[in-house]
Amino acid sequence: MELHNLQPAHGCRHPRKRRGRGPGSGLGKTSGRGHKGQKARSGYKSKPGFEGGQMPLKRRLPKVGFTSPFPTNYTVVNIGELGVFPEGTEVTPELLRERRIIRSLKLPVKILARGKIEKKLSVEADRFSATARAAIEAAGGSCHPRAASAPSE
Repeated sequence: MELHNLQPAHGCRHPRKRRGRGPGSGLGKTSGRGHKGQKARSGYKSKPGFEGGQMPLKRRLPKVGFTSPFPTNYTVVNIGELGVFPEGTEVTPELLRERRIIRSLKLPVKILARGKIEKKLSVEADRFSATARAAIEAAGGSCHPRAASAPSE
């Protein structure tokens, strides 16, 4: 086999459809749009979920639950990521930002319990999950709520 013998796999290449080029092409006159109706007209655009005037599925299904229009988004830090700090360190959001564990100080910081912690650390954050708080205290550390100050940066 040489480069000049290479061919694409059979059936993977198709000629483009040349619409409106006479009845012999199979796509003449109406150009594959059929006769009349909204879809046959120029400028037709279907909206996502439109079902031809039938009540759309999105509106037929019952409403479920509640989504707050003002959710509180947190920057999440797992206790496994706190292992980079030496024993006895006071871990603050500013220190986490400095070490690039979090990207920004604009969002409140929440400590979650994924991973293990074996060092005694004093952790300051906006929120703690109950499991994370228990794990930090079991390792001999302490959890402090962050002082309510305007986030900088």
